[in-house]
Amino acid sequence: LTPAVFDILKHLEPGKGDEIQLTDAIERLNAQEQVLAYNFSGKRYDIGDKLGFVQATIDFALNRTDLHTDIESYMKKTLDHLEKQEDIQ
Repeated sequence: LTPAVFDILKHLEPGKGDEIQLTDAIERLNAQEQVLAYNFSGKRYDIGDKLGFVQATIDFALNRTDLHTDIESYMKKTLDHLEKQEDIQ
């Protein structure tokens, strides 16, 4: 995207979810100039969504060799704790 998208975003009315949508700005930018895209293959995350943000964070952490063991251990402890709480209830 070119810097022109920032001016469009500055003047854009809120869209879905009463939020400023980058996709709306890209659509307007495309009417003014050529917008290029890349056909991505792989897993996509909606980091504008709370759950999607958490999923992306966990997956990326698990894919890092310096974090994988600690994150896996933390997740197991957390899930074990939740299971124990459910058993009590």
